[in-house]
Amino acid sequence: MQQKSKLRKKHLKIRKENYFEIDKKFFSPLLKLIKKKIKKKSIKIALYYPSNFESNVLKVLELKYFSYQTILLPLIEKNNLMNFYQWKKNDILTVNKFGMLEPLKTKAKIPDVIIVPLLAFDKDKFRLGYGKGYYDRYLNKYIKIYKDIMTVGVAFSFQRHNKLPINKNDVKLNFILTEKGIY
Repeated sequence: MQQKSKLRKKHLKIRKENYFEIDKKFFSPLLKLIKKKIKKKSIKIALYYPSNFESNVLKVLELKYFSYQTILLPLIEKNNLMNFYQWKKNDILTVNKFGMLEPLKTKAKIPDVIIVPLLAFDKDKFRLGYGKGYYDRYLNKYIKIYKDIMTVGVAFSFQRHNKLPINKNDVKLNFILTEKGIY
């Protein structure tokens, strides 16, 4: 656990020092991937509201395809659980106990695609998160039930770490998207 804590500090610093703005073209490989892998015309895509020098995943909303899809954002609930709720670009957001923006609680939805935040990733597509385990708990619960949920970590290429320490609760992502493309 201490090793992960040190890595979190290191990668937060690296991300802050190397952050750069991205534009909607960053998400073109993601759009191609979704169209290739998911045959439904209408999908539910879970984003997160970026903070702390994370890649601005909201730029995906500038691509016409995503304006026709159901957008979801995470909401932290009781018992340290997380669920996803529908959100439209100008809907009201609330601030949670971590200072993160969240949608209003309505009816939870299961996403077809989950865009996952991360501090670092490795060649095996494992991620280093912030240490609270919300995404890993959610994915461990729902990927067993809904095997076709696509998980995509979004990062800058400089966030790649050779080999991350993992445990039995860590979930391997399907894909990682960086400015250099899809891993």
